[in-house]
Amino acid sequence: MLQKIITIAVISVLSGCSLMDGEKYSRATIDAIHRTETNLQTRLDTFNSDIARQNGQISVLSAELVRLNDAIIALRNNQALLLAEKKAREAKKVVDKPTHSTPGIPSNTLLLGAVERVKIDTLKTQVDARVDTGAETSSLNAVDIQEFERNGKSWVRFHIDDSVTKAEERQWIEAPVVRYVKIRQSSTEKTERRSVVKLWVELGNLRQQTEFTLADRSEMTHPMLLGRQFIQDIALVDVSKSYLLSDKKWAN
Repeated sequence: MLQKIITIAVISVLSGCSLMDGEKYSRATIDAIHRTETNLQTRLDTFNSDIARQNGQISVLSAELVRLNDAIIALRNNQALLLAEKKAREAKKVVDKPTHSTPGIPSNTLLLGAVERVKIDTLKTQVDARVDTGAETSSLNAVDIQEFERNGKSWVRFHIDDSVTKAEERQWIEAPVVRYVKIRQSSTEKTERRSVVKLWVELGNLRQQTEFTLADRSEMTHPMLLGRQFIQDIALVDVSKSYLLSDKKWAN
């Protein structure tokens, strides 16, 4: 009997110990879980804070990108405007102010007087010229005409008799012969062959190459005659006036 009582007592004691150890284990497990949850929550809060900070930085960068994009657009527009202004300046034509304003005459048409001063490039001097719309071609009062050959082609040298320059001060003009023309004098049936040359001449701001027949104009008032071929499509003539595009004074 005593043996049974002792056995029961021992079992009871052992059961109590086991129960106490189980409670401690459960409590420790719960505490560990709580610590893990706390740690995870802390890490989650830190992660959320990092995300919020990065989102803030992204917002700042996005705003900066928008500002830079607006600046680039403004710069491109400014460059386009400057380029357009530059092209407009380059394309702008300089129009000479006409010496005389005449109703009914286009602004790009020159108005010549019946007599003008013409500069011959070869001589670097000016001579009086009669502007004659009744003559087809232009002509020069050429004297001392000498024909010669150069590089297998016909050339001619001559002086211009302007009734002002002394004979010893006249300068030679040399030019290739473009062609020959035959002129019949009104007082005779005899024809005369004359040389035709091309010379660069200037009248006011007009500069062009034109053909001249070398003729004896000693009986004429002016050493040069400008015909229709010279003024065609570019000028009109006011026969009542002189020196509209040039200076009457003799100049070299």
